[in-house]
Order: sequence, then C-alpha cells, then structure tokens
Amino acid sequence: MTTGRNFDEVLRVIDSLQLTARHRVATPVNWKPGEDVFIAGSVSNDEARQIFGDWKEPKPYIRIVPQPH
Repeated sequence: MTTGRNFDEVLRVIDSLQLTARHRVATPVNWKPGEDVFIAGSVSNDEARQIFGDWKEPKPYIRIVPQPH
C-alpha cells in the first residue's frame, strides 16, 4: 500500500520473475510478456547456442532472443 504501484506493474514483475526463474534470461526495462528478452550474462555463448540457437547482438554483452515459452 505504501509503495504506490499499479496492479499492471505488479503483474508484469511477477511474470518477469517467473520467466527468469524458469529460463536463463533477463527482462529489459518496461518489458511486457511476449517481447524479446536478454540471454543471462551467466550463460556462455556456446551454451546459449545450444539453448537458444541464434540471437541478435547489438553489443557483445547484450544477446537478444524471443521470449522462451
């Protein structure tokens, strides 16, 4: 009650927490379910290829993939 968040934001955070707990990904700021996610930094490129296949890489430390299901 004292934090002042709207219900949509609470649900978005819960969706993100569940997704990142099940898959080795991270969600960007303002992420919404169904949008692209980042491959977690703890996943090596070799391991990422086995799990996710190809990805977009605008920077060497940012690997973007579609949200896993």
